[in-house]
Amino acid sequence: SLSCHQTSIMGAYKYMEELWKKKQSDVLRFLQRVRVWEFRQLPAIHRCTHPTRPDKARRLGYKAKQGYVVYRVRVRRGNRKRPVHKGIVNGKPKSAGAINNVTQRRSLRNLAEERVGRRCGNLRVLNSYWVGTDGMYKFFEVILVDSSHRVIRGDPRINWICNATMKHREMRGLTAAGRRARGVGKGHGKHRFMPSRRAIWKKHNSVSFQRFR
Repeated sequence: SLSCHQTSIMGAYKYMEELWKKKQSDVLRFLQRVRVWEFRQLPAIHRCTHPTRPDKARRLGYKAKQGYVVYRVRVRRGNRKRPVHKGIVNGKPKSAGAINNVTQRRSLRNLAEERVGRRCGNLRVLNSYWVGTDGMYKFFEVILVDSSHRVIRGDPRINWICNATMKHREMRGLTAAGRRARGVGKGHGKHRFMPSRRAIWKKHNSVSFQRFR
């Protein structure tokens, strides 16, 4: 009897994906060292000619056609220091703690999305991904969509982003990075944040009675 051996055929994007999974490999470490040096010489927010990671960008919704733009952003690593003069809080003692290591609730990726969203007010932020890190900065690439472009408005797969409710979605925690910081989702442990922290707080802190007739 003849036995058929099925060989798994991997495309180019799959090879790239597997390569990026091994970030400590010699190939990727060398590439990252060269790339990060180049990124440092460029402005903090600048437009890319094409995505550094086309496989990742496509998985997050990018298409190489009109109306799609990719911006690269660098964000300083680490926690933030409170902006108080000489580290002195002129207030009540309860608010005088935590001057140096104030950990942000939102990630640096979300911060990068916000900065690009402010710079490109006429574009809508779709998603973002990590491209590199050095001693001082983290580098991200943000996928943006031109909601006024006729190609985008005519594409039923993406024209949901043209709705008015999608303006500055990165500022309101509606992108993937923003939702992660908010803690919303489905399943165990998420009920405290659904539909939102504010809605849950309001429900727990308000009393409503039936009207007496």
